[in-house]
Amino acid sequence: MTPFDWKFPYHSQRMPVLARNVVATSQPLAAQAGLSMLMKGGNAVDAALATAITLAVVEPTGNGIGSDAFAILWDGGKLHGLDGSGRSPAAWTPERFKGRSAMPATGWDSVTVPGAVSAWVALSDRFGKLPFADLFEPAIRYASDGFMVSPVIARLWARQAPSLEKVPGFAEHLMVSGRAPAAGERFTAPAHARALKRIAETKGQAFYTGDLAENMAAHARKHGGALTVADLAQHKANWVEPLAQDYRGYTLYEIPPNGQGIAAQMALGILEGFDLAALPVDSADACICRSKR
Repeated sequence: MTPFDWKFPYHSQRMPVLARNVVATSQPLAAQAGLSMLMKGGNAVDAALATAITLAVVEPTGNGIGSDAFAILWDGGKLHGLDGSGRSPAAWTPERFKGRSAMPATGWDSVTVPGAVSAWVALSDRFGKLPFADLFEPAIRYASDGFMVSPVIARLWARQAPSLEKVPGFAEHLMVSGRAPAAGERFTAPAHARALKRIAETKGQAFYTGDLAENMAAHARKHGGALTVADLAQHKANWVEPLAQDYRGYTLYEIPPNGQGIAAQMALGILEGFDLAALPVDSADACICRSKR
């Protein structure tokens, strides 16, 4: 094995973490949640799921139980792809959006069937080691007892709040006295905790066919949304065959559409036509890639 050169060429240096088990996230509390699953005897899938579930609580600016999920997993012998994205409500006909110049960015007409919960269940069932409910313990604790909002998330929260505060339910659950929580402020989400408990104890059933599904559909109906209990009940995550793109001795695997990974594969296909090795490292031509051959 060739010795690694620890003399990094850039002024900004990021040292690797040398450890047997590592969980990397954008939020330390979520990373701790994943590590706690490993400490309980769980595997990498358990850690990833606990991390994702916790991110929905401690980083609500970018994650949520109402989101979608995609996964590519190597089991030691085969690569597996999971498309946990939701479909559009059945009532989303062309006529519903006729006359608009753009799709709505907020409100119920921007909401498809949430697929993340179904992906958590599918991954846990097929590859997880720990009981499904165990994966929710850190997230439920942070939602119930509260957590200190990190500076980066506080800044993003404050940036998004003005455009979302009038969306029904946002101010009630994600604002404090009419504002976004400040950095270092303890934030609790009791309703979120209750929803996570129901998902954990029913293994997602309450979210798609039970009381949570009924509550979501009722809220949509009250505020002009199209999502129904039938839309939620018909949802399922799909195991898919990852797409492969060869590039100069390497193969990049991505989830097929409706995932966006094919865009990266198309970019590599374009780069095949350029002799990048002949360009100086970190030069403008290498970084931007000239449009002319």
